[in-house]
Amino acid sequence: MKNRNYSLLAFALIVAAALYLPGCSRNGSNANSANGGQPDSSSAGSSAVEAPQSVTIPAGTELHVILGTTIDSARSQAGDSFEGTLSQPVLVGGGAVVPRDARVRGTVVEARSSGRLSKPAFLSVAITAIHSGGAWVDVHTHPVTLEGKSHKKRDIVAIGGGSALGALIGGIAGGGKGAAIGAGAGAGAGTVGAAATGKKEISLPAESHLTFRLSRSVTVQPR
Repeated sequence: MKNRNYSLLAFALIVAAALYLPGCSRNGSNANSANGGQPDSSSAGSSAVEAPQSVTIPAGTELHVILGTTIDSARSQAGDSFEGTLSQPVLVGGGAVVPRDARVRGTVVEARSSGRLSKPAFLSVAITAIHSGGAWVDVHTHPVTLEGKSHKKRDIVAIGGGSALGALIGGIAGGGKGAAIGAGAGAGAGTVGAAATGKKEISLPAESHLTFRLSRSVTVQPR
């Protein structure tokens, strides 16, 4: 009798297991089906962060910059740095990849102070980096170059001076020798007049607007 009771108990356990296991299997299948056949990724997906997509800004794109510091031919030297901000966003495919007011850095490529009687002032600047996606990105732009007016014409007219001015202008226009005669007649006074005029420097004050063009494409990661 005791053995028979054990046999009945074992049989009951086997039947219960057979009924329970298929139900678990079906519940698992239903859960997977609800997720498109994929395991539940709610916990894993919530911690995943999509990497920002890189965007290439093509060469020739304009950078509209507002200077944050003053640059002038008398005080600036080649290699001096300056900062500014974008006055307009940088667009690629109709979308903004670098926002307005993004910071930029630049350098003075060349600076030459004005000479009193000959060399005009010269100033050349370029952008070297732009702040995008939380980091500084190196860029290459064509330099913006400014050159002062030559002093030569002003100096010649000053040298002619006074009553000789008409002959001097006529000589310059016609290529005749009136220019030489006029210049010789008032050389002393002309030199003083040119010196008093002083040097003509180039100044780009803070808040000046300049437009640069990329000379090479650059890849950024916009936020």
